[in-house]
Amino acid sequence: MQKFLYHLNRDGLVQAEYRDNRDELLKRYRLTVEERRAIAAGDIGLLYVLGANGQLLMHFAAYLGMPWADYIQAMRDGVHKHGPVRAGVYAMTTALDEKVAGV
Repeated sequence: MQKFLYHLNRDGLVQAEYRDNRDELLKRYRLTVEERRAIAAGDIGLLYVLGANGQLLMHFAAYLGMPWADYIQAMRDGVHKHGPVRAGVYAMTTALDEKVAGV
């Protein structure tokens, strides 16, 4: 998933293929069914929960035309809808309502 987002963010040919032939493009990446569906749907919240790097994900959101505030809200909505972040650097180790470091 990370590799796909990296390529999409940096390569105009990949961006064109994403627009024109998304299914074939996604077949070239080792993605789970859930990742493939989330990418195809532009589901920022689910991609975040699945462990997508935020730096890569924010560029994908921008590519999709999503305003910054909507991107931030999509990540929050993803956690509420799909549960804690499952993998990656943002993996959640506390409950959704638990305060961390007094915050």
